[in-house]
Amino acid sequence: MFTIKESNLNAGYLKEANLKGFNLTGAELIEVNLEGANLEGANLEGANLEGANLKGANLKRAKLEGSDLKRANLQGTNLQEADLKWANLQGANLRETNLEGTDLDWAILIGANLEGSDLIEANLQGANLEAANLREANLREANLKEANLEVADFIKANLQGANLEAANLRGADLFMANLEGANLEAANLKEAHYLSFDQLSKVKTLYDTKLDKELLTPLKEKYPGLFKSLEQQFLENQSNLLL
Repeated sequence: MFTIKESNLNAGYLKEANLKGFNLTGAELIEVNLEGANLEGANLEGANLEGANLKGANLKRAKLEGSDLKRANLQGTNLQEADLKWANLQGANLRETNLEGTDLDWAILIGANLEGSDLIEANLQGANLEAANLREANLREANLKEANLEVADFIKANLQGANLEAANLRGADLFMANLEGANLEAANLKEAHYLSFDQLSKVKTLYDTKLDKELLTPLKEKYPGLFKSLEQQFLENQSNLLL
């Protein structure tokens, strides 16, 4: 592995550079131009990439734990299976980015633009996505447990089978979002915009979910089974199979 550990490359020009497997741990890369660069498998743990241009770069399986990517341009970047635990991506541009299977555990994504991004099976547990743009993003089977999604934009987003247990969706815009099979146990959906009876009727569970009264009452009347925990549902299904 080539090493540029703790180097200072602020405002440098590394467009389309081949940095595959490089060790850039703790490197200062503020506003550096890495457009189209190959950083597959590179180690950027704790690196400062604030305002960097990584448009179209390849960061597949890169290690970015605890890195600073505030206001970075990551549009169209390949971050598949990358490690972004505890990374700061506040205000970053992640539009149409490949984040499939990426680990964003407890990452900061406040106000980030993730419109049209691929987040299939991504891990966003505890991540802060307040006011983030997730319009038309694909979050199928993503883990959003305990994530802060307050006032986030989920217009036409795919949340099919996603885990939203204990997530904060207060004031989020869920117009035409696909919630089929989503786990909403203990989630906060108070004051969510354009959330419909039909959308909620297709989820996996609404056990202990916080809902506005105009949705809560009719759902309990028509779909009482949705308000049972997943454990309760499983035990009842097993019991019915034995009859």
